[in-house]
Amino acid sequence: MSTPDFPGHVPGSRSYRRLIAGLFCAGVATFAQLYSLQAVLPQVSADLGVAPSTAALTVSAATLGIAAAVIPWSMVADRIGRIPAMAIGIVAATAFGLAAPLSTGIEMLLALRLAEGIALGAVPAVALAYLSEEVHPRHVAAAAGSYTAGTTVGGLSGRLIAGPLGESFDWRVGVWSVTVLCALAATMFLWLSPRARRFVPGRHRADAGSGKLARLAGSLRSPQLLALYAQGFLLMGAFVAVYNYLGFHLIAPPFLLPVWLVTLLFLAYLAGTVSSPWAGVLASRYGRRRVLLSAIGVFGAGLALMLVPHPVVILAGLVIFTGGFFGAHAIASSWAPVLASADSRAQAPSLYYFAYYAGSSLFGWALGIVFGSAGWNWFIAAVIATDALAAVIAMAALRADRDPAASR
Repeated sequence: MSTPDFPGHVPGSRSYRRLIAGLFCAGVATFAQLYSLQAVLPQVSADLGVAPSTAALTVSAATLGIAAAVIPWSMVADRIGRIPAMAIGIVAATAFGLAAPLSTGIEMLLALRLAEGIALGAVPAVALAYLSEEVHPRHVAAAAGSYTAGTTVGGLSGRLIAGPLGESFDWRVGVWSVTVLCALAATMFLWLSPRARRFVPGRHRADAGSGKLARLAGSLRSPQLLALYAQGFLLMGAFVAVYNYLGFHLIAPPFLLPVWLVTLLFLAYLAGTVSSPWAGVLASRYGRRRVLLSAIGVFGAGLALMLVPHPVVILAGLVIFTGGFFGAHAIASSWAPVLASADSRAQAPSLYYFAYYAGSSLFGWALGIVFGSAGWNWFIAAVIATDALAAVIAMAALRADRDPAASR
């Protein structure tokens, strides 16, 4: 049950540290297994005899599952509580993750990855609502940045473990090893996360059986929220596409880099580990809109550098691109529950993540067709176009005089 006079966890308190650490572990458990296959796509393509764009569907299937599940998971969390919903999802996802490498064909693998994504949807659907309720309002942006940093560590560790093990043994061994790591992280999440103190489960509310669709519709009527959903859709789609196909680009002529070295490029994710909490701090000082637009600009600058046909320059571009993406994502994702009304605070971030993973699924596959048919330069040009569109939408719909952070 809720504690009405509880002001929220604040930095420096033991409960705040446990909350951030718990959600950090949840981010690792979710995003390590979600993106572990991205590091072994060339091996999956060769082993199962499919094209690169088809192999990339193993990532898109999981993100499609998340996109389809985030809204239902938010409704489940309204009913049973934030932490129980996330716990159920992580445990189920781990089971599907252990089964996925047993697949004998691409169809079976895609089905299991879809189921894994549906289960994983519990964390992004609920984590930010949990944060926005339990953390003191003045510190939500910074806390969300710390949570996003945890997701970058998860995505990085999944790729760095699966890639080398996949090359040394088999892609299945690499994916299994990541799933074991995720099981340990999930256990830590359940142990660390403090109980909710500012949330009343739906079964105890007067409107428990009604109003869900109305709250969902309310989150679709706000131009500002729609603009934030567009950021997730466009930027995440571009981001996943680059990481899906960069490996294919670098192991081919003229680079001919070994797979183990290409896997190390995922260390660029550490740029996001730094930029996401930094963006949250800057947003509290200068306003969310200004920091969001700056991050989108950094994202585009990194993409432009990746047009230069030299591995060192491509790496530099990848680091800049990654830092820009996670800075923008940290701002947009934490802004959604702030702009939402109190009774739709869970639905707004769920819709953001629906758009976020829908973009990942669509562009992660469709831009692969551009890569396969027109080459790397046209592929990067298409990705830059999605970045530019995101910037235009943000400038048009997200006005500084409406930004709650800008007035503090």
